[in-house]
Amino acid sequence: MAVGLISGAAFQASQNDYDWLGSGVYFWLSDPERALSFVEEKFARERTGDTPAVVGAVIDLGLCLDLSTAAGVNQARQAYDGLRDIVQLAGKEMPVNAGGADLLKRHLDCAVINFLHEARKQTRVPPIDTVKGVFLEGSPAYPNAGIMTKTHVQIAVRNADCIKGVFRPR
Repeated sequence: MAVGLISGAAFQASQNDYDWLGSGVYFWLSDPERALSFVEEKFARERTGDTPAVVGAVIDLGLCLDLSTAAGVNQARQAYDGLRDIVQLAGKEMPVNAGGADLLKRHLDCAVINFLHEARKQTRVPPIDTVKGVFLEGSPAYPNAGIMTKTHVQIAVRNADCIKGVFRPR
C-alpha cells in the first residue's frame, strides 16, 4: 500500500464512527516512528498478517480546524451544543467516548467534528480542509511526569488537494 501511495495512488479516508478527528485521511505530524508503532499495534490487534509501513506527506493545512487553539476548541464546543440539541430532540442518546484511559474509541468526538463539517455545509460556510489535534496518550514518561509516552499531533485531511506530495520517510 505504501508503494502505491508513493506512486500516486489515492489515499482512502477513514470513515470510522470513532475516528478522533472525524472522517479524513490521518497523518502524525513529524513523527513517522509514532505512526509506525500505531500501525504495528493495529495490525497485531486485527491479526492482518500485513507488513506495516508509513509514508510521509507534504500537507497544506488550508482552512484548518486547529483544536490546539482556543478558536478551534470553541468551534468544537458550539458543534457539540448543536449536536446535543438535535440528538435530544430526536429522543436519542449522545455518543460516548470509550476505550480505557486513552479513550481509544472517540465516538463522541467523531460525531461532534463530523456534525461541525455538516453544519458548515448546510449553512454554505466554506468547508474545513484539515483538522489538527494534540493528544496526550500512553503512560507517564517517568515518575510524576506530565509528559506521556504516546503523545502526538494528528492531522485529518478532508480535502485531498491539501496533500501536495508523498514520500518514504528515512
